[in-house]
Amino acid sequence: MRRRGPSQEEDIMANQEQLDLLKQGSDVWNTWRKQHPSLRPDLSGANLTRAYLKYAHLGGANLREADLSGATLSQARLERADLTRANLRGADLSGAQLTEADLKETDLSGANLSSASLGGASLVRANLSRTQFTGAYLYGTDFSGADLSGADLSHTKLNQETRITQEQIGQAKPGTHA
Repeated sequence: MRRRGPSQEEDIMANQEQLDLLKQGSDVWNTWRKQHPSLRPDLSGANLTRAYLKYAHLGGANLREADLSGATLSQARLERADLTRANLRGADLSGAQLTEADLKETDLSGANLSSASLGGASLVRANLSRTQFTGAYLYGTDFSGADLSGADLSHTKLNQETRITQEQIGQAKPGTHA
């Protein structure tokens, strides 16, 4: 069990029943989600290192401080999910739906977000070094304070609501700018 900080007493711990269902795979999980559409899954602090969750419906889930390093989340639905301070280092999120997801202070270094949809997502103070964004949809995404050193922003889709500085774009791989 992990604590959020010395001044915050809330424990970060996943619902074990929900975690056990998720570990059975995307098919079992997605069937359960269809049966409980209004439930917001609590997977906070879960250890899902290298989990295979392709196509998993995790929209709206609480994944705060979860360890998803090296996980396969390609084509997963993570819209409006809370991934604050999660570890997604080296995760495959290609084609994932992360619309309006909260990724504040999340470690996405070395992750693959190619063709992912991050419209309206918050990546405030996220570690995005060496992250692959090729072809990602970034309309309205907030990159405030995020580290984009060595990130690949080629063929990404930005608009005037995207909060990214020229300095951050300059941190990205040379010649791959959006």
